[in-house]
Amino acid sequence: MTITASQVKELRERTGAGMMECKKALQASNGDMEAAIEAMRKSGIAKAAKKAGRTAAEGVVVTFLSSDKQQAVILEINSETDFVARDENFVKFSQQVAERASAEGISDLDALMNVPYQAGEEQTIEQARQALVTKIGENVNVRRVQRIAGENTLGCYVHGGRIGVLVEVNGGSGELAKDIAMHIAASNPEVVAPEDVKEDRIQKERDIFTAQAQESDKPADIIEKMITGRIKKFLNEISLLGQPFVKDPNKNVANLLKENNANVVSFVRFEVGEGIEKKTEDFAAEVMAQVHGE
Repeated sequence: MTITASQVKELRERTGAGMMECKKALQASNGDMEAAIEAMRKSGIAKAAKKAGRTAAEGVVVTFLSSDKQQAVILEINSETDFVARDENFVKFSQQVAERASAEGISDLDALMNVPYQAGEEQTIEQARQALVTKIGENVNVRRVQRIAGENTLGCYVHGGRIGVLVEVNGGSGELAKDIAMHIAASNPEVVAPEDVKEDRIQKERDIFTAQAQESDKPADIIEKMITGRIKKFLNEISLLGQPFVKDPNKNVANLLKENNANVVSFVRFEVGEGIEKKTEDFAAEVMAQVHGE
């Protein structure tokens, strides 16, 4: 029987299990969704599946630079609590996944979850994740992965396990690349250069600045100069090259790179939990709602 992608997607959403596990379960049950779920629960995925719906917004960002320094990988792996994010088993799992992503040259999350957790073994990273969920009693989610490879200089930096950066620099040294990565972690630029900012973003800011300037009742030419100045300041604030270098604010990053005959090709910055809506619970409100039959 042919199993469709939509069936796999539905089973994955309902159980939180990996794509290949879902496909195998559906094949074994001849496409019977409920039978597949029951079989997955019986096979030991049950505990992981039960926890899959719980928000995992804590965790770690890990980076891995290959021994030949030709590729670097960054991952975000989430847990439900900061306590588990510091657990020895969780940390070991996170580091191993980063190493395997580098070894396999993978930047696709689904593909990564289905490679062996240990080289030459049958257990996949997804199966190791499920085993970890069962062991520590919390949902664990490998959220995202990105990889940079090539002959340019690569730099990695992780701050407190919660913010990680990869940066690719043409020219310069490994020390410079690491300094730039540290700066990106601290200053969170959106783009490399001002010209990389999309026009619609600039126009949005221009509209805001224009409305603010027009309230000043200044002449039109003065207003235009005010707007131009504010746009330039805005572009420098959100672009890497325009920002004051964190280790020496007397120079900007563009000056630093020029001094070292280097330029930044690209960067990746991950911060734990960014974009995840955390569920807040008000137990008093829940009790009152039950009392009033709501």
